[in-house]
Amino acid sequence: MGTQERDSHSPARDVRIEQEKSLEDWLPINASRNAKWWYSAFHNVTAMVGAGVLGLPYAMSELGWGPGIAVMILSWVITLYTLWQMVEMHEMVPGKRFDRYHELGQHVFGEKLGLWIVVPQQLAVEVSLNIIYMVTGGQSLQKFHDVICNGKCKHIKLSYFIMIFASVHFVLSQLPNFNSISGVSLAAAIMSLGYSTIAWGASVKKGKEANVDYDLRATTTTGKVFGFLGGLGNVAFAYSGHNVVLEIQATIPSTPEKPSKKPMWKGALVAYIIVAMCYFPVTFVGYWAFGNSVDDDILVTLSKPKWLIALANMMVVVHVIGSYQVYAMPVFDMIETLLVKKLRFRPSLMLRLIARTVYVAFTMFVGITIPFFGGLLSFFGGLAYAPTSYFLPCIMWLAVYKPKRFSLSWFTNWICIVIGVLLLVLGPIGGLRQIILKASTYKFYQ
Repeated sequence: MGTQERDSHSPARDVRIEQEKSLEDWLPINASRNAKWWYSAFHNVTAMVGAGVLGLPYAMSELGWGPGIAVMILSWVITLYTLWQMVEMHEMVPGKRFDRYHELGQHVFGEKLGLWIVVPQQLAVEVSLNIIYMVTGGQSLQKFHDVICNGKCKHIKLSYFIMIFASVHFVLSQLPNFNSISGVSLAAAIMSLGYSTIAWGASVKKGKEANVDYDLRATTTTGKVFGFLGGLGNVAFAYSGHNVVLEIQATIPSTPEKPSKKPMWKGALVAYIIVAMCYFPVTFVGYWAFGNSVDDDILVTLSKPKWLIALANMMVVVHVIGSYQVYAMPVFDMIETLLVKKLRFRPSLMLRLIARTVYVAFTMFVGITIPFFGGLLSFFGGLAYAPTSYFLPCIMWLAVYKPKRFSLSWFTNWICIVIGVLLLVLGPIGGLRQIILKASTYKFYQ
């Protein structure tokens, strides 16, 4: 009788499982699992190398040579290590894949606590980056326009350039999943290498300024302290790609014989070498050439030759188009999961069109309203990017693998956690001061 009862429920259970599978397959992260290792490489480059690289010489001017070099190299090493940890943890449970950052968090910390620890931080990173990229895209378009016009054209408000930039995303955001944006992401990765090379190459050609000064750019003790903290936050922001690592790995096929971690790590390693090729020359050569007189965008400091600076700004535009899409995809996944699984909407193109259009419009509106949002780099860099990139993977690793106390693995993870917590506490302080100073002189919708 018990057997008959189980059999009678079997078809219903099969239908339910089939429905759940079709829902999972419709969602952006799970929809396609045929990516190659090089997809991982250029997705990670696009996610990691933002236009923030052009502000790293400025961060150096707030940190100075010694601390600046130490922070840049330490950040590269620590975040490469924590990225490796995440790649390893993706399939640490046999037969299961943690396709999303919060799924890994739920496995480690529990269903509810894991969700509350990871999702707010991940959303803070991804949404804030999308807003920053809206502003950066608009600013780069404006700079391209101003350089080409050379003072002969009518002034156009930044708000309109942000709207022009956003119009591209109203279209591109309808691409269903990570693999469908691979062409955009590849173009973005190439552009990031392009404008970084222009930035440091033009600095080398221009040479060191005659009266270059390597003292900290602030003159007062208070200014130096807050500037130093702000510089730490800006560097933390530069290494914020971990928020999409598991989602990128989810697109790579996996079998027990050929787990996804091998091609994913190969791509991630190539990506980090490219990141080093972008970050270190721009940071150190830019600071070497201009010292503490460098602007918060090194392309502004260079200013000539005009055609090259115009080209670099257009490369930034193409790159942040790709970066926006890479960071928006996990947000789309969360929104669509909520709509179809919790609120029981039927999966459809119309649902996707409305949800994604509303999100793009929201990031555009905030970007237009608060274009000094870029000043939030160091604030968010410490507050949200430091935990997700610097120490949350280490805490998860210690909780899951429980390395022997005082072993190399134990020490390494605790060192990363301590450095990450320091960034979490100190970075936002400098950023908040910057925001207050800029907000006091800002006029809305200029």
